[in-house]
Amino acid sequence: MRAGPLLATYGLDASERTAAVDALGGIAELVCLTDLPGTERADALRRAGALLSRNIGQELTPDELSLIRHARLIQFVTAGVDHIPVHLLPPGLPAAANRGAYAEPMAEHAVAMALAAAKRLFVEHAALARGAFNQFTPNRMLSGGVCGILGFGGIGRATARLMRGLGMRIHAINRRGADDERPGEPIDWIGRPAQLATLLAAADLLVICTPLTRATAGLIDARALECMKQDAILINLARGEIIDEAALYAHLKAHPSFTACLDAWWVEPIRHGAFRMDQPFLDLPNVIGSPHNSASVGGWRAVAVRRAAENCRRALAGEPPWHLITADDQMT
Repeated sequence: MRAGPLLATYGLDASERTAAVDALGGIAELVCLTDLPGTERADALRRAGALLSRNIGQELTPDELSLIRHARLIQFVTAGVDHIPVHLLPPGLPAAANRGAYAEPMAEHAVAMALAAAKRLFVEHAALARGAFNQFTPNRMLSGGVCGILGFGGIGRATARLMRGLGMRIHAINRRGADDERPGEPIDWIGRPAQLATLLAAADLLVICTPLTRATAGLIDARALECMKQDAILINLARGEIIDEAALYAHLKAHPSFTACLDAWWVEPIRHGAFRMDQPFLDLPNVIGSPHNSASVGGWRAVAVRRAAENCRRALAGEPPWHLITADDQMT
């Protein structure tokens, strides 16, 4: 007997539908809630074996949330769930994040930012525009240095693979203090969150890719920044709120050889409805910014949907799903 359908609570394009159907492997039907007339929504929600969602707070009404209590899983297509009201889900309904879904393009973005900072590309571009030809101003090699990774999940591992290819040593922190998921991949040091200061002191390059939770909000504060090398490069791919905004700005002003590469910001359109910063970071020469587009690679949304649907297939087949959201993963 086939499991109840996989119900997408938002609209999927043709490539995403194909990816989801392929990932299900015939175990269940794919149904998109946006294809149904309003009169059929409630029945579809009751029958759903699993759900695929971007943000239940925007896609389902409070009354509809109670209808999904018998589903085996609600799977979010995003890796970060801090902006999703997971606490509104019916008690006992398992929910999963799509961790690592965008790991490969985000890792490439980290490498691009790291090289731009180390090679002073934007600084010297601006100097050339002013007529200065600083041919003999030294830039830096990443090879031989330490890449510190805060959050050694899918993004962290993908970043580590590329940074190792550049000749960097890999130091990382995760909750367990052990890389027991992929023991065959080399890593030079791994620690627990309590060993953050050790990681920061060693890192020539720090890549932040940990989720935003109660434990990580404001984790990189003035004291943490003072632990870092004066010429370190900090890259934030995760959430702006992991870094104390005012402390980072003050540190950049006081340490002009320190570089911050910011893909994640404190107030962003998708999560907050606007883009805003309280400090003029983009006026500083030791800041490189991008509009949280490290995952915005053409065609990759279908890859992310496929990975999310694969986890739904596990749940529908009676297997334990990956990346379940726990109380430690939430902000509320």
